[in-house]
Amino acid sequence: MPQTVIGIIIGIVVGLAVGIAVGIILRKRKAESTIGSAEKEAKKILSEALANAETKKKEAIIEAKDEIHKQRSETEKELRERRSEVQRLEKRITQKEENLDKKTDNLEKKEAILEQKVKAADEKMVEVESLKKSQLDILERISGYTQEQAKEYIISQLDDKLDHEKAVKIKEYEQKTRDEADTLAREIITTAIQRCAADHASEATVSTVALPSDEMKGRIIGREGRNVRTLEMITGVSLIIDDTPEVITISSFDPVRREVARITLEKLIQDGRIHPARIEELYEKAKREVEQTIKQTGERALIDAGVNNVNPEIVKLLGKLKYRTSYGQNVLNHSLEVSYLCGLMASELGADVKSAKRAGLLHDIGKALDHEMEGTHVSLGVEFARRYKENDIILNAIEAHHGNVEPKSTVAVLVQAADAISAARPGARREDLQNYIKRLEALENIATGFDGVEHSFAIQAGREVRIIVKPEKVSDDKMVIMAKEIAEKIENTMEYPGEIKVNLIRETRAFGIAK
Repeated sequence: MPQTVIGIIIGIVVGLAVGIAVGIILRKRKAESTIGSAEKEAKKILSEALANAETKKKEAIIEAKDEIHKQRSETEKELRERRSEVQRLEKRITQKEENLDKKTDNLEKKEAILEQKVKAADEKMVEVESLKKSQLDILERISGYTQEQAKEYIISQLDDKLDHEKAVKIKEYEQKTRDEADTLAREIITTAIQRCAADHASEATVSTVALPSDEMKGRIIGREGRNVRTLEMITGVSLIIDDTPEVITISSFDPVRREVARITLEKLIQDGRIHPARIEELYEKAKREVEQTIKQTGERALIDAGVNNVNPEIVKLLGKLKYRTSYGQNVLNHSLEVSYLCGLMASELGADVKSAKRAGLLHDIGKALDHEMEGTHVSLGVEFARRYKENDIILNAIEAHHGNVEPKSTVAVLVQAADAISAARPGARREDLQNYIKRLEALENIATGFDGVEHSFAIQAGREVRIIVKPEKVSDDKMVIMAKEIAEKIENTMEYPGEIKVNLIRETRAFGIAK
C-alpha cells in the first residue's frame, strides 16, 4: 500500500513537472510569435513615418521657396521705390542749387548797383555841401550878415512878434474875464455860502460816536496815529478827534460810507482790540451788516407800499435811498409818501392803483445811483428800470416826473402831482446840498481817473483829496509827478473856493503766517 501511494505521488510529481515544462514551452512559443508580429508592425509604422516625413519635407521646402520668392519681390519693389524717391530728392536739390546760384548772381548784381548808387550819392553830397557853402557865402556878401548874425536877427524878430501876439492874447483873456466876472463871482459866493451853512452841513455829512472814556481816544489814534490812519484809509471818511469829551465825529459826504465807518468804530470800541488787522476785519463785518440793512429796508418799503414782483436789484436800490437825502428830505420816506399819494389819487379817479403806487415808489430810484455814476437821477432811474423789465407806463412816469418829457398816462401825471405835494409840504426840505456833494464826488472821480489809483476820498469838506495808489504801478518818484498832474486837472476842470490839498499815499504790505 505505501508503495502504491508513493508511486501515485511520484506519478503526480512527474505529471506536474511535465505539465510545467509543456507550459513553459508553449508560453515561450507564444511570446516569440507576439514579438515577431510587433517587429513587423514597428517596421510598418517606421516606413510610413519615413514616407510622411519625406512628404512634409518636400512641402516645407516648397513653402520656403515660395516665401523667399515673395520676400525677394517685396524687397525689390521697396528698393525701386527708394531709388525713385532718392532720384526725386536729388532732382529737387539740384533745382534748389540752381535757384540759389541765380539768386546769388542777382544779389551780386544788386550789390554792385547799390555800390554805384552809394558812390554817386556821396559825390552828390560833396557837390551839395559845396553848393551850400557857396550859397551861404553869396548870402553873407549880399546881406552883410554872417550866419550867426542872421540867426540872431531872425530870433529877435520872432521874439518881437511873439511878444505882440502874447499881448493880444492877454488882452483878449482879460476882456473875456471881465465879461464873465459877474457870473463867476456869483458862483463863488454861492459856493462859499453853501460851505458856511454849518448847521445843515453838520446834519447831512457828520455822525458822532460816543466813547466810554477819553482814554479810548488814544487807543483809537494808536501808536503814531496808525489806527486812525488805517480807519480813514479803509472807510474813506474823516475822523475828527478833538477836545469834545467822550465823542468822536465822523465826517463824509457819502452817508453809506459814513454809516459803515460808524458801525466799524462802535464794534472796535466794544471789542477793545484796536489794531490795523482787526480794523479791516470789523470793517468787512460792518459793510456786510449795512448791505443786509439795505436789503431789509428795501423789502420793508415794498411791503409798506403794497408793491410786489420787483427785481432784487431794484430792492437794493430802494434800500440805499434810506441813506440818501434831497434838500434835507429822506428820499426813501419821500418815495413812500409819493407812492401813498399816488394810490389815494388813483383810487379817487378810478385809475390803476397798483401801477400808480409802483411808479410813485420807483420815481426817484436813480438817486441811489447818481453818487456812483454819471447822469441825472431821472436818466439813471429810467435806464435801470428798463434794464430790470419795468413796463412803459412806469418808465414814462419816472422820466416825466420833472417835466423832462410829456406824460403819456394818468399814472405819470399823478406821480408829478404827488412828487410836488410831498416836496412842497411845510418842513419837508431845506437848503440844497446836492451841488456841494456833487463837487466832492467830482473831486474823487478826477483822482480815480488816473492810471494806478486804487481809491480816492474827498475829506475835510472838500479841502483835501486823499488818494491811495497801487505800489506795483506807481513808484515814489512818479507819485510827485502824479500829484502835480492831479492838482492841475482839478484847477482846470473844477470851480472851488480856497485851495485843495492833493495827498497821495503809497503803501506796500507783506504778510506771513506762522503755523
